[in-house]
Formats: sequence, C-alpha cells, structure tokens
Amino acid sequence: MADTNADPVVVIGLGRFGTSLALELVRRGTEVLAIDTRPKVTQALAGHITHIATADATDMEALRQLGVPDFYRAVVAIGSDIEASILTTSLLVELEIDDIWAKAVSNQHGRILSRIGAHHVVFPEHDMGERVAHLVSGRMLDYMQVDENFALAKTGPPKEYVGTPLGRSNLRRKHGITIVAVKSPGEEFTYATAETELSYGDVILVSGRTADVERFAELP
Repeated sequence: MADTNADPVVVIGLGRFGTSLALELVRRGTEVLAIDTRPKVTQALAGHITHIATADATDMEALRQLGVPDFYRAVVAIGSDIEASILTTSLLVELEIDDIWAKAVSNQHGRILSRIGAHHVVFPEHDMGERVAHLVSGRMLDYMQVDENFALAKTGPPKEYVGTPLGRSNLRRKHGITIVAVKSPGEEFTYATAETELSYGDVILVSGRTADVERFAELP
C-alpha cells in the first residue's frame, strides 16, 4: 500500500489507549482494523469501528487470515501483557510491516520493542503524566513535548510584554523562545508577526527548548 496519511491502520489491543487511538483514527476518516482477544471488548466497539476482530495477535496464522500483512502501518497497543506485546511486535516485523508503532509500559519494555524492530515506541502513560505535571505545577494552559529537549506550551503573556510589538521585545535573545501564535478572547489563533502586540487575556503558543519554555511560562 502507498505511504500516505490515508493508509489503513491495524490497531492491536483495545485497552484504553488502543480504543482511544482506534476511535480517533476512525473519526479522522482512516480505515481501521482493530484486534483484541476479548469478545466483550470487540462486541462493544463493533458499532463504532467497521473492521474489528476477536483474535490472538500472537498467532501468525490469525494475523495472516485477517489480512494484516497487507497493511502498511500497525500499532501494538497491548500494555497489560508484555510477553504478548513483544511477540506480536516480532510477528509484525516478520511480516515486514513498513511502519510499526508499539506501546511500552517501561523503559526496559521500550528497549526490547526497539531492538526487535518496532519503528516507533510510545510511552502514553509517562507522556500524559509529564504533561499533567506541567499543567498542575505552573501557569501553562497546555503543554506538549515535541522532541527530547523542545516543547510547545499554551500560556498567557507575561505582563512586561503586554503592549509591546513582538519585533521589539527581543524575546528570543532574552528568553530563547518564540511566540508562534496568539489568540485574543473570542477569536481564533493567528500567527504571530513582528507587529503583533500582546494584550491581557490573550493566549499565546510558545516554542523553544524545554527549560526556556518552562521559565518563560512562569514569568508574572
């Protein structure tokens, strides 16, 4: 199958993460094949996901019968059974699936998944915990770690920069951050320019190195 965002996706494991992922993909118009070993789970989701099967994904023959080898992209969302997660991932590698995503519940689990051939390893519980910690402990309205040391945060403007055009604020030199977009009350986000002036009540998107973004978000 062609490598496009519209490629069908097989999601294996329908716990909270797998179910949320599968339903969001369906909402976005992506064709999904969802697989889980528990009949009650697949029956409950049958009306929401067109292609859903009760099967053991650690069984190569079951994967072949479901047409999994025809998929370009697969997600192993199994978390409660690490052995099943590793075995399923290894079978997908053996089937030469081009783009394998796998959920890990620990660093050791993640290292094993990478070693056996998963192209992307995600830590949803850790990532969500990190995000919530930033929101709980400071002034941020939302937070996303984009890379190992690069973040994007939604916050309010520090008072010392209200009313000053961004082009004259020297924000990047002083704080190492860039204001990407601004949202005024009742309006939509718009890209920030050198002429943009911040106002009280605005919401801003700030990007930069993680530590710089965190420090900027704490300015009064």
